Amino acid sequence: MDNKAVINICFHGIGSPQRSLGRDEDRYWISTDLYSQVLMEVAERRDVAISFDDGNISDIEFGLEGLLRHELTATFFVLAGRLGHGGSLAARDLEDLQRHGMRIGSHGMDHVPWRSLTPAQQHRELIEARQEISHAAGVPVTEAALPHGSYDRRILSNLRLLGYQHVFSSDRRRTNHEAWLQPRFSIHADDTIESIRSRILAPASRIHELKTRSVGVIKRLR
Repeated sequence: MDNKAVINICFHGIGSPQRSLGRDEDRYWISTDLYSQVLMEVAERRDVAISFDDGNISDIEFGLEGLLRHELTATFFVLAGRLGHGGSLAARDLEDLQRHGMRIGSHGMDHVPWRSLTPAQQHRELIEARQEISHAAGVPVTEAALPHGSYDRRILSNLRLLGYQHVFSSDRRRTNHEAWLQPRFSIHADDTIESIRSRILAPASRIHELKTRSVGVIKRLR
């Protein structure tokens, strides 16, 4: 395998939510057992990168503990608008994460899709949220994860202009670790360790690779 190839896997919530979930959010909450199984599966793989979205308190309660146990690192994409709210990370949690060698990124302010935003909304989601997260974490924020995996040519162009070094999507395919746009595989509530092995960690067929790449091209051109 190309030593630059990477499989990005993304977690959202682990265990029982401690806040009211939005529409369809429950499909991204997994058990602590599945989380532990995934970490054991990927702990020795150098072609897997881990991230967390949404800034849930389970990132600290279960996410960080598991990573440290397996000597792994991850990027935590935080929602600025939820910082300090019940069931979500607080500013001190971001400091704790980065102190343990974790990276902090932006998931925006309000967990809304970034396509078709007004200029004022774009400023709030791409600039103000980044500033708030950076201030809370005490480190620069140079990476972003697209809420709901939604993007188009305009939003990618704006993110480049703002100097984001990497942007993460939900396009479910492998990529090169140096690519600016990084597709990811989200782990779902109905996944099992067997399905993760076969659908995510095993080599993808050529047809599947071509199909997922074409979807990404369509998104970038619209």
